[in-house]
Amino acid sequence: MEQPYDGLAEQAMVEMIEANTNEFLLTLGRRGGGEECNEAGRQWIIGGSPLAYHNCVIRAHLSEENVDEVIEDSIRLLQSYNVPGSWHVGPWMGPDNLGSRLIAHGFTHEGSEPGMALDLGQLNESISVPDDLVIQRVRNERELEIWARTLGMGFGEGEIEANWVGAMYRKIGFDEDGLWHHYLARWHGEPVATASLFLGAGVAGIYFVFTLPQARRQGIGAAITLAALQDASMWGCSVGVLGSSSMGYSVYQRLGFQEYCRIEMYEWTPSDSR
Repeated sequence: MEQPYDGLAEQAMVEMIEANTNEFLLTLGRRGGGEECNEAGRQWIIGGSPLAYHNCVIRAHLSEENVDEVIEDSIRLLQSYNVPGSWHVGPWMGPDNLGSRLIAHGFTHEGSEPGMALDLGQLNESISVPDDLVIQRVRNERELEIWARTLGMGFGEGEIEANWVGAMYRKIGFDEDGLWHHYLARWHGEPVATASLFLGAGVAGIYFVFTLPQARRQGIGAAITLAALQDASMWGCSVGVLGSSSMGYSVYQRLGFQEYCRIEMYEWTPSDSR
C-alpha cells in the first residue's frame, strides 16, 4: 500500500477507522434494542437487528486460554435472540489465530473490507459529474423513505437491510447539528444513489454508498461521497474513513483515500436458517 504517512500516523489512521466503525455499529445496534457487552477484552452489540453484520463483536483482545469461551458466549447470545451474527476482525483483535478459531466454532469467512482513510486536506475535489445530477441532504421522513427505497434496490441484503437501516435512521432523526447526515442523488430527476455520513469518534465515516446499476460508471458514487466529505470538512472534521467494497475501491482512491488495514468478516447463522 503506497502511503505518504509515517508509521505513527499510519497507526493513528487505523485507530480512527476502528473507532468510527465501532461507534457506527454500536449506535445502530442500540437503536435496534441490541444487548451490549463492554468488558475487558471484549465488546459487542447483539440482538437488535435481523442482519448478521449488525449483530456483531467489534472488539476482542483475547488470550489462547479464553478465546474459545468468548466465542461460545457470543454464539449463545445469538442463539438466545435467534439472529445471525458476525465478528469484525481487524488488526486490533487477537489472538493471531482468531479467524481459525471462529471457523472451528461454526463461523464462515465472508471476505474482507479494506479499511480506508483520507486526510480531508488532500481530498480530490476535481472529479467530473454528469449533467443534471443533483445531490441533496435528507431532511425529513419522506426523503428518508426515498433514500431507503433506493438503497434497497441492490445494496447488501436488499430491502431487509434498507428497511432496518431506514427505521434506525428514523429513530435517530434529522438534527442539523447531529452526528448523522444522509445524502440522496437524483439524476434526470430520479433517485439513483445514496450515502450516509457519521461524525463519530471525531472523524467523518462514510457508509451506505450505493448507486443503481443503470447509473453506474458516471461518477455519481464519487460525487455523492465527495458532497458528504465536503460537508464534514465544513463542520470541522479533518479525516474521512470508510470500509470499501471491491466495486467502490477505485472510486475512493480517486478521491484520495488509501488503504490502511483489512477487516475480516466472519458470520454465524442459526442452524434452522442454514
